[in-house]
Amino acid sequence: MKSFLKKLNKYKYPYLFLAPTIILLFVFSIIPILLALGISFTDMNLKGLADYSNIDFVGIKNYLKLFNDKSFLQALYNTAFYVVVGVPLVIVFSLGIAILLNYGTNFLFRFARMLYYAPAITNIVAVAVIWGYLYNNSYGLLNQVLGFFGVPSIPWLLNSKWAKLSLIILAVWKAIGMNMLIFLAALKGIPKSYYEAAEIDGANGWQKLISITIPLLSFSVFFVTITTLIGWIQFFEEPMVMTKGGPLNSTLSLALLIYQNGFKNSNFGYAAAGSFVLFAIIMIATAVQFKTKKKTVEY
Repeated sequence: MKSFLKKLNKYKYPYLFLAPTIILLFVFSIIPILLALGISFTDMNLKGLADYSNIDFVGIKNYLKLFNDKSFLQALYNTAFYVVVGVPLVIVFSLGIAILLNYGTNFLFRFARMLYYAPAITNIVAVAVIWGYLYNNSYGLLNQVLGFFGVPSIPWLLNSKWAKLSLIILAVWKAIGMNMLIFLAALKGIPKSYYEAAEIDGANGWQKLISITIPLLSFSVFFVTITTLIGWIQFFEEPMVMTKGGPLNSTLSLALLIYQNGFKNSNFGYAAAGSFVLFAIIMIATAVQFKTKKKTVEY
């Protein structure tokens, strides 16, 4: 005990500076998570919120109900589809654009960087309004362009198959900017001497890209993959604003389903159970990424 107090006194100033952050984290993160976990084992709704005596403990009933709920299974499938298609597209486009923009530093390249980054900081509601006009079945710009080439109009948001792809296109467009900046920063950190040595050995542009650039970006690719994967598993804003999960739940994501049950239907216990299933999926996906991560390449 004395040794503990001695150490505490020795490091009191670091602990003092960390205390506000730890307190805020505990009050606004840890406690709500524990409360939500408890709620997930109850049938809490608006009646229970008004009078706690109306809350009954139901055990794992909410979790069992989830996996027998067709809407939940559909949302699980939709989310998996978003992740499998969207995450690779974001990484490939972000990396490709970053490599291209890294070749120049003049005004045109700086303007292009700003142009690509702009969607990342644009309000999703404003974005949804513009893309809603683009996707409109009757007078949307995309269908107008297709009609000019004699291609029939596509029901972008009205057809269950096209609606998923439409949201993915929007989400990829919005996500490219932030990840592009991360890759650009990583590219700036690669010593030019590596490329000069490769040129002396007779390497062409493609060989330098494959043997130097891509390997040395492995950590950045890993980081972007993790953050992008977590973001797409929590896919919410685009289906919420653009389609409300329709048509026929074809764009319903897990996060949107949790929101609908919790805030629209007031099934707080059921929504809390869904949120912890989503949390478990994120943890498993992240753990798999860390398990399969290769060692960082160094020359």
